[in-house]
Amino acid sequence: QVQLVESGGGLVQAGGSLRLSCAASGRTFSHYHMGWFRQAPGKEREFVGTINWSGAYAYYADSVKGRFTISRDNAKNMLYLQMNSLKPEDTAVYYCAFQGTGNYPSSSFVSYDYWGQGTQVTVSS
Repeated sequence: QVQLVESGGGLVQAGGSLRLSCAASGRTFSHYHMGWFRQAPGKEREFVGTINWSGAYAYYADSVKGRFTISRDNAKNMLYLQMNSLKPEDTAVYYCAFQGTGNYPSSSFVSYDYWGQGTQVTVSS
């Protein structure tokens, strides 16, 4: 069993920044790939980005590439999402997710076994 708790969401003006955090417990965090997803009202859950188990590489959805950065601190069992140059269309509930299997980090939500409760990000224009 894995527990994931996100924090750091809030209200920010367009062009601003936020840093989301995800605290993980229950499994050896450093052995697994992790991802961020988001879901806006009335829309399907959307891939944001993913990072491999060591933090050596990450990849992102085109919609956030160059603005968002994923990082992790395996010593602290923490995952982060730094969001810069925020836009109103980034408004959504953001979820961190744990990928329990697979050799490579995945962009598909079906690859993820555990999810946090989500944190709301609202970007005003």
